[in-house]
Amino acid sequence: MNNTKKLIENIKVLCHSSIVINAEKVIYIDPFRIKQNYENADIILITHDHYDHYSEEDIQKVKKEDTIIVIPEDLLENVQKLGFVKDNIIVVKPNEKYMVENITIETIPAYNINKNFHPKENNWLGYILTIEDIKYYIAGDTDITDENKEVKCDVALVPIGGTYTMDYKEAAELINFIKPKFAIPTHYGEIVGKKEDAIEFVKLINPDIDSAILI
Repeated sequence: MNNTKKLIENIKVLCHSSIVINAEKVIYIDPFRIKQNYENADIILITHDHYDHYSEEDIQKVKKEDTIIVIPEDLLENVQKLGFVKDNIIVVKPNEKYMVENITIETIPAYNINKNFHPKENNWLGYILTIEDIKYYIAGDTDITDENKEVKCDVALVPIGGTYTMDYKEAAELINFIKPKFAIPTHYGEIVGKKEDAIEFVKLINPDIDSAILI
């Protein structure tokens, strides 16, 4: 564990799918139920428009004057009203690669296979961030897909709550397939899923993959 623990030193899962990576920059992914006005985000990444991932109230709590926000296409009109500098709104599509503040951002489609909450045609997103040569995969709301089975990363943050996304068994199956160095469960404990799901997820992943329960 000690050899890979440094991979996640800069990661917090605040709740649900609300993630902060504080490495070269302060990066929020899907800020949600933020408890105070931090106003410290260098970059905000939004995976899709559901209220527990795109929360304007919580975006306002973390954004500052020069924050860059990265969004799927269908959120552009909404985000333009939030006071971001025009050049700091970056609209992205799946299966692309972008450079933002010297951080490489790859977009991975996030969608459902056997349910209708996240249709593939919506072009909603997961992200792979490369920061200081570490690749962080934030899966977004997704099932196991052909695209995310191709992901190569050091740290994978994957939803386990079921109902709207993979459940913990499916998430463990994906982790065991893509073989990151570290796996972190998300998307449980608030709306769907419970902490016991995270414990069961950890039990199911291969012993040579490290894990951490951060919620």
